[in-house]
Amino acid sequence: MNRILNISGSNEKFRVNNIFCIGKNYFDHIKEFGDEKAPISPVIFFKPSTSIVQNNGIINIPEFNGKKISNNVHYETEVVVAIDNDCRNVKESDATENIFGYGIGIDLTLRDVQSDAKKLGLPWGTSKGFFNSAPVSDLLTKLNITDPMNLDFSLEINNTIKQFSNTSLMIINIYKLISYLSTIFGLSKGDLIFTGTPEGVGQLKQGDELRASLSGMLELKVRFNG
Repeated sequence: MNRILNISGSNEKFRVNNIFCIGKNYFDHIKEFGDEKAPISPVIFFKPSTSIVQNNGIINIPEFNGKKISNNVHYETEVVVAIDNDCRNVKESDATENIFGYGIGIDLTLRDVQSDAKKLGLPWGTSKGFFNSAPVSDLLTKLNITDPMNLDFSLEINNTIKQFSNTSLMIINIYKLISYLSTIFGLSKGDLIFTGTPEGVGQLKQGDELRASLSGMLELKVRFNG
């Protein structure tokens, strides 16, 4: 199982530890699902490190008892922050000191599994944390990013743009997220933060070719096998 990410322009590797994910962090995505209220504090869920898929990987949905666990897989493109230090109670003004770098990722969601769990008032970890649910690009060190709160990012599927946004539109910015997560949970070297998706999420079909881009500096290419 691959829990290692490449570092762009280097032979060194980044070993993934915890994966924190942020929900409802772009207002147009919130409206896309019929809501009009932005969260007061970050909406947090988790993925295991076994969910990582490297650049140029292939995504397969797990089977259980000979049957795929979902028939409705959605893509959600997100800027990813990689953490460089073990840290607690980080002030927003000191957040950058604890950032290793940035990447582009796709939070894959089993929408049917998630919907069923929500209806029953049950946790929906399976819908977000399944094997192969977190494709992530190589990482750029923070020295290559002038302003992380002004980054364009996008997703194309079969050469058609499906999502496009800018990190300036985040409801809770990267520095506040690091401060919050480090205070509530503690952050560790090797942690990743998926910072939320904009509008335009949708269902994948077998054979789809996905290409996510971060400001023209990084690309993530994966194929969905279903």
